[in-house]
Amino acid sequence: QIQVVESGGGMVQSGGSLTLSCAASGPIYLMAVMGWYRQAPGKGPTFVAHQGTGGDPNYAEAVKGRFTITRDVAKNTVTLQMNDLKPEDTAVYYCSAHLQQTRSDRTRQYWGQGTQVTVSS
Repeated sequence: QIQVVESGGGMVQSGGSLTLSCAASGPIYLMAVMGWYRQAPGKGPTFVAHQGTGGDPNYAEAVKGRFTITRDVAKNTVTLQMNDLKPEDTAVYYCSAHLQQTRSDRTRQYWGQGTQVTVSS
């Protein structure tokens, strides 16, 4: 059974920082991509950042220069360091893991339960 568990989040004032962490566990043959999405109140989920097994990470324009994603490939973990937070960053943040459970399995996307980030002005 694949589990994706987030931690971190909370409430912070505008300009502050928070760190989100995520760990995936279970029968994992290949973890292709780990990343973060967010869903603001009354809106659909949007991409924040992701990191493959190599190469540069990708970021949404809204968070470039403020957020940093770091992945530990060996541990199947990913963190999101969020600096200079703004009220518009308020959302539920979800960890995403694209993985194969076996060599013959197709890549599937798994989600964490979400963690609330609230930024006050």
